[in-house]
Amino acid sequence: MSEQGATVLVIEDELPIRRFLRAALTSNGYQIVEAANGQQGIRAATARPPDVVLLDLGLPDMDGLEVQRSLRGWSQVPIIVVSARGQEQDKIVALDEGADDYLTKPFNVGELLARIRVALRHKQRAAQPDTPRFQTGELLVDLARRQVFVGAAEVHLTPIEYRLLTTLVQHAGKVLTHRHLLREVWGPHHAEETQYLRIYMGHLRRKLEADPTRPRYLLTEPGIGYRLLAE
Repeated sequence: MSEQGATVLVIEDELPIRRFLRAALTSNGYQIVEAANGQQGIRAATARPPDVVLLDLGLPDMDGLEVQRSLRGWSQVPIIVVSARGQEQDKIVALDEGADDYLTKPFNVGELLARIRVALRHKQRAAQPDTPRFQTGELLVDLARRQVFVGAAEVHLTPIEYRLLTTLVQHAGKVLTHRHLLREVWGPHHAEETQYLRIYMGHLRRKLEADPTRPRYLLTEPGIGYRLLAE
């Protein structure tokens, strides 16, 4: 499946936003299916499974999180949550429950298209057999050999640093919440101890980034979590 020509299901009750999305997506080669509420969105996804879903959380008939849970009951389609400012906790819950990304209103066309491209690439990687190597820019992670390189130089990581990096690699391009990373790397009893995550992310950035204060690969999603750049 190529990025252009992919079908995007837009579940959004505000007509001006649907018109904006329709113009932005169709002019860039995407097919669009529109739903004005949650029930319409679920029916549309069932009738014609989309390649990506843009899901507003503030729907008139049901909570957007309920729509996501319904879709996740049978589909792993990439879901990009669309949220108004001030709904940070809802975005965290959506991501923890399986959303791939989020956009905060208002957003621009370039940001929208970039997020959709990342979601489609993530979907394609998930459909392919596991690959032992991941590369983005000069960062190379050889999962089979448990080696990490920046350019030609091998970087030596502690076991926790390596586990944190490989968790991000397994979901490259996707936003992972603090809670998700803490559960995966340190275990369920440490899900609230975000200071661990900040400390070890700082260690990783000092080892992998040319400028740890302006990271290229290990990106912060303020208040939410982290994302590994996927090229």
